[in-house]
Amino acid sequence: MIEIMENSVAERLIRYVQLDTQSDPLGNDFPTTEKQKDLSKLLLSELIAMGISNAETDAFGYVYATIPANSKKLNIPTICFCSHVDTAPDCSGTDVKPIHHLNYDGKDIVLPDDTSQVLSILRSPYLQQQIGHSIITASGLTLLGADDKSGVAAIMEAAFFFMQHPAIPHGDIKILFTPDEEVGKGTARVDMEKLGADFGYTLDGGEAGSLEDETFSADAANIIIEGVIVHPGYAKGKLVNALKVAGAILEALPKNEWSPETTQAREGFVHPVAVNGIAEKATIQLIVRDFTLAGLQGHHERLQALAARVVEQFPGASMRYEAQEQYRNMKEVLDKHPQVTAFAAEAIQRAGLVVKKESIRGGTDGSRFSYIGMPCPNIFTGMQNIHSKLEWVGTKDMAKAAETIVHLCMIWEQRS
Repeated sequence: MIEIMENSVAERLIRYVQLDTQSDPLGNDFPTTEKQKDLSKLLLSELIAMGISNAETDAFGYVYATIPANSKKLNIPTICFCSHVDTAPDCSGTDVKPIHHLNYDGKDIVLPDDTSQVLSILRSPYLQQQIGHSIITASGLTLLGADDKSGVAAIMEAAFFFMQHPAIPHGDIKILFTPDEEVGKGTARVDMEKLGADFGYTLDGGEAGSLEDETFSADAANIIIEGVIVHPGYAKGKLVNALKVAGAILEALPKNEWSPETTQAREGFVHPVAVNGIAEKATIQLIVRDFTLAGLQGHHERLQALAARVVEQFPGASMRYEAQEQYRNMKEVLDKHPQVTAFAAEAIQRAGLVVKKESIRGGTDGSRFSYIGMPCPNIFTGMQNIHSKLEWVGTKDMAKAAETIVHLCMIWEQRS
C-alpha cells in the first residue's frame, strides 16, 4: 500500500512558499528574477540530502535530478515529473505567511492580515471536500504560491518516498523544476538532452483527480497603428492621433462574446493585454486563444479585418498586424501516445480517486514539452483560487498527488 503523509507534504509547501519567487513579465534576463534561484538551490540541497546524488541546478535556475532505475526489466521508458518554481506576477508574492488550518470544519476562514479576505464554501465549493482535513492559505496580503509549489512539494515527497522504499521497482525517474512558467518562458532554456526523458507529467493542476491532456493553442497579436503627427496648434484637418485610433479599435471589440469574460468551456477568445505608444504611433498587444488551429486562424482573420475597418475611418492612418506563436494544444501530440494519459488515469484510480478529464483554458510547460520531444499531460495538485489572496490548497490533495506519482512509476514498470 502506498501512503504519503499529509503533514510531511504540508511542511514542504509551507517551507517553499516563504521564498519569494515571483517572475517578471517585463524582465529581459533569464530567469526574469534572480530570486527564483533561491528555491532552486533549496530543492537541490533537499534532493541531495535524500540521497539523490545525480542532482544539479544550472545558471538559468532549472533543477535536474535522476532517481536511477532499480527494475530488472530493460527498456522501461524514462519518465519525468515537472513543476515550476516561480509564482505569478498577478498578486504579491513577497513575505508570504502561510497558515496551516488543521482539521477544517467547514466554517468561513477570515484571513488575519486583511479581514476583508474571507474564504468560504459558498464562494469556493470545493472546500466542502476538505472538511476533516487540513488546508493551507496565506494571511490575506499575498498569494500563497500553491501554483505551483504544491506541485513541487508533491514531486519532492514522491522522490523522498522512493528513496525510503528502494524495493518498489521502477525505471529511471527524472525530476525537473523550471523557472518563469508564469511568464510563458518555462521551457525556454531547458536542456532536453540533459533531461533525457521519453515522457513527462507536469504537476500543475487543480482538483484531486483532474487530468488534463488538452490546452489552448495560443498566439500573441500586435496591431501597430501609424498616425499622422503635426504640431497640435496647427493640426486641424491634418492630425491623426494613433492613440485615438487604438481606442476606437478597442471600442469596436464585441462586448458580449469573444473575450475571456464572456467565454467558457471550448470557446476561444481575443484579449487585449496592453496598449502603449504616443500620438504618432501606438501598439495594441493581444493574446489569441482557441483549442483548434482552424479556430485560432479564424480569430486572427476576424481581428485583423475588424482593425482594418476601424483604421479606414481615419484617413491618413495605417496599421500593421503581427502574429507570433506562443504554444500549441498538447493533445495533438498526446493522441499519438495514448498510453501516457491512460497510465496517468490508472494511477489516479489506484490512488483511490475518480478521474476528471479536463481541458485547460490556458497552457502549461507541458504544452511546449509535448512539441519538443516529451509528450506531457498535466496532473492535479489540489491548488485553488490561484493567483489571488484567497489561494489555498488541501494537504490531502497534495498527498494524493504524490501518491499518484508513485503509482505512475510502478505502472510504467509493470507495463514495460
